[in-house]
Amino acid sequence: MKLRNRLTLISTVTFGVVFFITSLLIYLAFYNSSERVFFNELKKTSLLTAFYYLEKDELPHFEHSTIRKEFRATIESSMVAVYNSDNQVEYGQLFSDSNITKDYLNRVRKQQKIQFQTDDFFYYGIYYPDNQGNFVVFVKSSNAEFVAQTHRLLLIMTIVLLAGLALIFILSRYLSHWAYRPIANVVQQINQIDDSNLGQAISPPNTNDEVDELIKTYNKLFARLSETFLIQKNFINYVSHEFKTPLTAIAGNLEVFAQKDRSPGEYKKVAEDALENVYKIEDLLSNLLLMSGLKNNSNELDTFRIDEVIWNIYESLSEKSNALKIPIKINLEVLDPSLLEINGNETLIQLALFNLIENALKYSTTEPILITISENAGQLLLEIRDSGKGISPEDLQYIGQTFYRGKNVGRIPGSGIGLSLSKIILEQHQVQFQIDSILNHSTTIQLLFKKSTSN
Repeated sequence: MKLRNRLTLISTVTFGVVFFITSLLIYLAFYNSSERVFFNELKKTSLLTAFYYLEKDELPHFEHSTIRKEFRATIESSMVAVYNSDNQVEYGQLFSDSNITKDYLNRVRKQQKIQFQTDDFFYYGIYYPDNQGNFVVFVKSSNAEFVAQTHRLLLIMTIVLLAGLALIFILSRYLSHWAYRPIANVVQQINQIDDSNLGQAISPPNTNDEVDELIKTYNKLFARLSETFLIQKNFINYVSHEFKTPLTAIAGNLEVFAQKDRSPGEYKKVAEDALENVYKIEDLLSNLLLMSGLKNNSNELDTFRIDEVIWNIYESLSEKSNALKIPIKINLEVLDPSLLEINGNETLIQLALFNLIENALKYSTTEPILITISENAGQLLLEIRDSGKGISPEDLQYIGQTFYRGKNVGRIPGSGIGLSLSKIILEQHQVQFQIDSILNHSTTIQLLFKKSTSN
């Protein structure tokens, strides 16, 4: 069943059940109230009857005349009966009513009063002791008006119920159509998405409700899926290129080398070239394996100093820095030594920072690489700044994706793994990462470390 039909059915059935229960309660309340009113009127009539017949000898003439007028205006004598102690009708003309039995007369004498009803009449009886004797006064009244009132109420409630169900059904259909419209729009947009536009965002209805939240969550999900598909696509292109190049070099050298005998020096040269290409493949595979299992890394954390890590990287890159004639300058502006202590995996942090600083060397000009370690609101701030190619705004939003490389890298070698690997490591260590770049001018990376628990 479609959602719209389900909503219509649920709302209609809910209204029907609620209205039925409410109507039943109203009907029962009306029935009991009306019944009580009828019996109260009969009680008054029975007392009036007793006064009329039994107090005639005790009341002044003018008072009894007033009672007689009221009695005749209220009820006819054929609807009343005054029974003596022998259960004989002494006053009134209600002689042969089979519903007034001896059992009822005895119960009136014991209980002082009684009331009951049959299919056609209401009955009320009272015990009335008098100087003339002990009497039982019974009056009855037709229940035709009472039945007519209850039937009218049932008819009115039935009509209201049917009209209400019809109205609720129509309104529910309209409201469900109106409420389902954003979902129908979403379904239409989703049906237009294929593998070529997987990352296309769905336009939210801006209704600030669950549907709007669902669409925003969907957009985030498919943005991640789109990124994953892009990574897979880039991975295939990357592997086909990066693995093929060293393998082709190894195969070509061996084919040429096998054509004739070579000198020991030539053997050594070919072996060194082959080993260098093998090391490239091995290094690439190591990075890929590291990335695949990094998020589940369970290595124990230790405490180390970030400045010592930076100096170790400085020494490791000194040869490359000298070869490129790009100096690396380190400014330490932290007054509190304890702020330099970091909790985490030292090896992974060193790998992440090494990749970031090496990238700064690779894409910089002859201007120095400036590394600044400072304090920001009680937290350690590490800034890496270079003056080089920079990154265009179009590339900057994708620069952290695995295998993605900017369009202006030219012939500078690289795999597109280093920055994404560093971001994963830093996110794992809860380090805030921010990169700002001006094309053909500079790139600045800021890392804000969380406070060490040992501080």
